[in-house]
Amino acid sequence: MPSLFSLYRKIFFGRKPGWDGQPLPAIQVSCDQVSVSPAAVSQYADVCNFNFDGKQLPLTYMHVLVFRLQALIFTHPGITFPLLGMIHLRNRITSYRPLHIDERFRIECVLAGSEETDTGLTFDLVSKVWSGDELVWESVSTYLYRLDRPGKRSRPPKAEAMEWENPEQWQLGEDLGRRYAKASGDYNLIHLHPLLSKRFGFDRVLVHGMWSKARCIAAMSDDIANRPCEVDVAFKLPLFMPADVTFAAIDAADNGKRFELRDGRGRRPHLTGSVRFLG
Repeated sequence: MPSLFSLYRKIFFGRKPGWDGQPLPAIQVSCDQVSVSPAAVSQYADVCNFNFDGKQLPLTYMHVLVFRLQALIFTHPGITFPLLGMIHLRNRITSYRPLHIDERFRIECVLAGSEETDTGLTFDLVSKVWSGDELVWESVSTYLYRLDRPGKRSRPPKAEAMEWENPEQWQLGEDLGRRYAKASGDYNLIHLHPLLSKRFGFDRVLVHGMWSKARCIAAMSDDIANRPCEVDVAFKLPLFMPADVTFAAIDAADNGKRFELRDGRGRRPHLTGSVRFLG
């Protein structure tokens, strides 16, 4: 796997002028015989509140390894804008079976396409993980490179119609971003310190979107168990730290689940998602 030190040296000190207005090139990277460190998984599980038994990987853990290949793509000369400050809009993970600590994996990540929108350039990174010849896990992450341009201000997103009488209450500390960065390797500056996040227009540090997703899945772990499933989330409002948030999940009509992570009063959504069981 690519060295995080080497990648961040290029990301922090490399000069990228910004998007050149051209469609993004098709880029594919892969790595074979990838092993997993029990200590690293344990650290990740602790910050995301998973119960790690020393054997089975948390459902979202492979994103930690996938992220290294995503970062490698951003060092490609065909990408003319920096990774730092990128906004994660959406993530869909499909888990075909539980993954285990003693397996070796082949990981592939592809920059699949881009589209110019009112807020900037959006693009998808599609990742797949194999154990031997078996496809065991895949994900699609949608990112936004923001562009300063005049336009209509978007309205704040509204919460879904869900029962919200007795949600779980979570208190998020100011150091959460740094703890998750250390466990995941995602050192995007908007998550680390207010002085750094202000460079990208945020007054305070933000929670990582993939931490929010992982924490929600951990809260539903008894319901998901070992079942093959697809977990799709949209990241709505930025979640600044420290914060009090609320979480609730309900059964969906298609034998799945719907869930949201909202502010402390339960009014505005930070994340909305669904679980769809396969087979």
